[in-house]
Amino acid sequence: MIFIQYIFLFGSLKKPFGLFLFFWIEFIPFHLTYATSAMTTPGLNSCAKCRSCFSLMDLLAEVRRNPFLLAPMAGITDCAFRSFMREMGCGAVVTELVSATGLQFNSEKTRKLMAFAEDQHPVGVQIFGDDPSHLAEAAIQVEAAGADFVDLNFGCPVPKVVKKGAGAATLKDLVHMREILRAIKKSVSIPVTIKIRTGWDEKSKNAIDVAQLAFDEGITWVAIHGRTRAAGYSGLADWDYISEVKAKSPLPIIGNGDIRSAEQALERLNQSGCDGVMIGRGCLKNPWVFREAMDLYQERPSQYERDFTWLFGTLHQQLLKYADDRIVPLQIKKLAAWYSAGYPASAQFRKEIFQQKDQSSVFSMVTDYFSTIAHLPAPDTSGEAFLMGGHG
Repeated sequence: MIFIQYIFLFGSLKKPFGLFLFFWIEFIPFHLTYATSAMTTPGLNSCAKCRSCFSLMDLLAEVRRNPFLLAPMAGITDCAFRSFMREMGCGAVVTELVSATGLQFNSEKTRKLMAFAEDQHPVGVQIFGDDPSHLAEAAIQVEAAGADFVDLNFGCPVPKVVKKGAGAATLKDLVHMREILRAIKKSVSIPVTIKIRTGWDEKSKNAIDVAQLAFDEGITWVAIHGRTRAAGYSGLADWDYISEVKAKSPLPIIGNGDIRSAEQALERLNQSGCDGVMIGRGCLKNPWVFREAMDLYQERPSQYERDFTWLFGTLHQQLLKYADDRIVPLQIKKLAAWYSAGYPASAQFRKEIFQQKDQSSVFSMVTDYFSTIAHLPAPDTSGEAFLMGGHG
């Protein structure tokens, strides 16, 4: 109990002693158990748990180095976009939602969502479902694919996910959540993380209980979106509650919700005490937000210019490598429209860019427009409603 109290007091990843204790209490006993097993069991030549420990320490060290993670967003954070954001300075990345049931039935579309590139490490694959056996089998496939961690989605508010008992619906049944976590932890040696909401609704906020449950089951971190499932994406993320969860949590907490600027990212990180923050919609308006946040975090002068020519060239290269041909111009149009928000004549640009039919005309229009606004300071669009329908 004394050690557990020390973890509680010093558990932030920003405090090396707390990180050491977390590692010692949680994983050294497994080392001893598995080492003994390896010496006495014929044919057992390596310790899967040892590999997990090294992976865990590497993953947590990466969060300490760069605490600004890319939030998974359905329909947006595909393979090409994740590689693009890694070039733009984000920390660890997570795939879009991957259905455990879809993997069970060997769905080609589902497997494509699970794909990732070498330049994305550390990368997690986010799976969802309500059947512990399906989720455990999906986690095994995630590990076999070479992902650095498995991320379980217990936060998606979308009705078609929730009505099947998955996503945020799991917050209503912590007994079932524990069954899922145990099934997955028994199945893989890589770290397992979870993403949740603050609760099902305002009357049943239970993220503190979920964090304790996650710690008991050996989960590496809990990422919390600061809204209930009932709230959807309305109102503001409750960072006061996220701070309370962090203060009472014995394991690392990643905060998420309404981070629209580098300044806000650092402010949320410092004020909440969280070990990291996830940025989602904020990087869809400002693709430099991760680089700018790291400059502030490391207290160094900004090292980057807003070079839109380089930006779209880099994006295009990633799309050509990882996206279908028909997707390339669509993604360029969509992101160009978002990046133009707040600049002069952006409404007209957005209207005209979606009327273009081929890649050459799309790039010509993008180049022409962004060359006219490249010298202007970045506009503040944080007060505008944006993608309020949600992306998981």
